[in-house]
Amino acid sequence: MRRYVPTTLPGLAEQWAGEGPEVIDAVVAEDDGEEAEYAALMTAADASAELLSGLPDGRRRRVVVVVETADDRTPVAWRHVVAVHVDSHDDADPDDDLAWWASQEVGDLLASL
Repeated sequence: MRRYVPTTLPGLAEQWAGEGPEVIDAVVAEDDGEEAEYAALMTAADASAELLSGLPDGRRRRVVVVVETADDRTPVAWRHVVAVHVDSHDDADPDDDLAWWASQEVGDLLASL
């Protein structure tokens, strides 16, 4: 099951360092079709945008972690991460697409900020 976990850059950094909370809640696509998966990604991006209030400059980007798990109750672990989607700049327009990062590139993503 593909799940879309909304977070922020600081949240992603905490999760990457192993300090973040276990994630169970996520957006799930209605089916495996591209349109349903895109809708789930953008719903999670909207939820991420709600988390950005009060974050400093350079940290106000929507972040969605995409995971594959057996079901929607399985706690998320880094071994489940297949991709991370991130705004390319602070305060991006809600209609902007998110940049795609492979799970093995997350360290580079965080180091580049």
